[in-house]
Amino acid sequence: MVIQERPSRGRVYLFLILTTFFWGGSFLFSKIGLREIPPLLFVFSRFALATLIMMVVFARRLRMLDRHILKRGAIVGVALGLTNITFVFGVKDTSISRAGVLNNLFVLFIPLITKLVWKERIGRINLAGLALAGAGIWLLASSGGVGFNRGDLVSTMCALFIAGHIITVSKVLRDDDVYLVSMVQFAMVAVMSGTAVLATSTAPVVVTPMALFAVIYCAIFPTVICFTLQNNFQRYVTPTRAGLVYTLDPVWSLLAGFFVLGERLLPLEWLGCAMIFLAVLVPLAVRYVAESQFLNRYSRRVFY
Repeated sequence: MVIQERPSRGRVYLFLILTTFFWGGSFLFSKIGLREIPPLLFVFSRFALATLIMMVVFARRLRMLDRHILKRGAIVGVALGLTNITFVFGVKDTSISRAGVLNNLFVLFIPLITKLVWKERIGRINLAGLALAGAGIWLLASSGGVGFNRGDLVSTMCALFIAGHIITVSKVLRDDDVYLVSMVQFAMVAVMSGTAVLATSTAPVVVTPMALFAVIYCAIFPTVICFTLQNNFQRYVTPTRAGLVYTLDPVWSLLAGFFVLGERLLPLEWLGCAMIFLAVLVPLAVRYVAESQFLNRYSRRVFY
């Protein structure tokens, strides 16, 4: 029996931060690709390619694919499909700076969903976060710029679906092969978006090399590689610590929007984004402090 050595804490956080960097890049390259490729076709191309890559890389595991993995992977795949379909429509109709911040609201939506469905306690700090996020959204809506447009609304819906996907993963999946489950998820998203493409009339698409590169980037880095890194390294940290790392996502999208796409936000928009960012960060930080204090007290009791 081979005992897998636990990676160092620095290595774990390095790869989780790298994951957020690739995810942040998906906002930029999705925006570029969506200039020429319709949203549903973009999602289909991305996840069909990701499925093919997974099948090639993990070909030896395919013999372990059974109906239980297919069933659970398909269920989780539906949630992932809704997430990514709303993601592209949100990014298409708003700036990636605003979309990145609004997508991060999933951290607040998770306790809200568990409260509504399973009657779990939300907690005062999460309620405060929701109130702060609401104030930030109000500032975005009342700014002298574009206001709270359709893309912002869809990006907020995407955050809700992200939360639903995370909850679905925790409730549905068992001790399944994470690579096979990921492959089935990707295939399910490809089926959903492909069916939608066939059901809607679309004009012929002329794809430039840059748009093609955007699809390839989104299929490889924020899909195949990010899921692999997340599955391999997130298990070594608590959900709170992972959540704190993942708040870097909108930072990368803001930087990409500012330096690459030339996006500029008005002062009230910056303030609104900052309030939404803090609404996500503060509850996580409070839980991190409480978690650290508990672990310190527990370790002292064990030691003595």
